[in-house]
Amino acid sequence: MRWFATLIAVALLTGCTIAKPRTDDPLEKYNRKAYQFNDAVDQAVIRPVAAGYRKITNPPVRRSVSDFFTNIRMPITVANDLLQARPKQALQSTGRFLVNLTLGMGGFLDPASKFGIPLEDNDFGVTLARWGLPDGDYLVLPLLGPSTVRDMWRMPVDSYFFDPLSLYADNHHYNGLQYLPQAIYLITLRSRAIDAENFLKSAYDPYVFMRDAYRQQRLYRIYDGSPPAAVIQQMQGLDDDNFDPEELLDQQHQWEKAHPKQATQQ
Repeated sequence: MRWFATLIAVALLTGCTIAKPRTDDPLEKYNRKAYQFNDAVDQAVIRPVAAGYRKITNPPVRRSVSDFFTNIRMPITVANDLLQARPKQALQSTGRFLVNLTLGMGGFLDPASKFGIPLEDNDFGVTLARWGLPDGDYLVLPLLGPSTVRDMWRMPVDSYFFDPLSLYADNHHYNGLQYLPQAIYLITLRSRAIDAENFLKSAYDPYVFMRDAYRQQRLYRIYDGSPPAAVIQQMQGLDDDNFDPEELLDQQHQWEKAHPKQATQQ
């Protein structure tokens, strides 16, 4: 498996043009079922655990735990900076990692930000995009959530080669306890998302909202926060002659009238 992943990565790193996003969703029928499955699992198991975590902790504790996981996963960013031939960013992220690891008490504090060292988040999906691989169809993965045919490669590659949490779990065996850091990390991520739930609940179509939010987030990451206007228009469908923003707005208003409580929570 390691050889196969490496072979695929080398074979795909052959271009030099940033891939453009797509606005179609040919896998929508499957994606909606996967989305419903993920939402059911989240509501039944993951969210209650995350809510419990928020009840037994305070914001400073949650911030420290979040800072620790952000820092401990920094090697993923450094490795992908190197794969993208960006030595300056790799050196910068390495410096941030070391500063927080030492002066930041293992990463539970974030002195690097006070020193003006910016936080960068990178992964193998961005690497493939920056070397010209198109994103492919939008894809919702069971239990893993939004992705694309291109971005799905970031999960096995980053986890298997670069993620300290995964490498620790793979090389230690404590009757399942070696996966505890990864579980805590996922709970931390989910607890942070609770504050944004109202935006999803008030959306006309939560599936579309999540899909478009994911695409936009990935687009801004690929272009370092400044995507070209033409690419944004393509992602939003504004370059489509059949696109009617007034119709879309009318549908949103009709939904808000039918769901006044959710609409007022936005």
